[in-house]
Amino acid sequence: MIDMIEYKGYYGSVHYSDEDKCFFGKIEHIRDLVSYEGRDVVSLRKAFEEGVHDYLETCKSKNKAPDRPFKGSFNVRTGPDLHRQAYVYAHEKKMNLNQVVISALEMYLVKLRGSGLKHGVKLDDNAGLLNHWKSILKK
Repeated sequence: MIDMIEYKGYYGSVHYSDEDKCFFGKIEHIRDLVSYEGRDVVSLRKAFEEGVHDYLETCKSKNKAPDRPFKGSFNVRTGPDLHRQAYVYAHEKKMNLNQVVISALEMYLVKLRGSGLKHGVKLDDNAGLLNHWKSILKK
């Protein structure tokens, strides 16, 4: 079983060990290792939240900026052909590659939400986003 929990913008994994009869996980998307465990869901959640607090306090005491998951930038490896196609498309539409990737992700996520698929990510209700991007891309 793998799932995610969230607290103060940090995400933690949730795993279950049948052998040890306990839940365990770690804070995801940061460079430091912060793990936690609990015998049940309530104690796991409490241990996760304490782990986030401890992580933030440790960073503060060491004058270190805590890692922040999802800073708004990431690398995408597309392969040369898709990279070229995206560049040509961006040039034709007077966009840059970032705008093409952002619009593609937004359209994809709106389509997934409309299909009823759930991937553990809460998407903001944003009526009309798909039509907005369709109108921009037709230009």
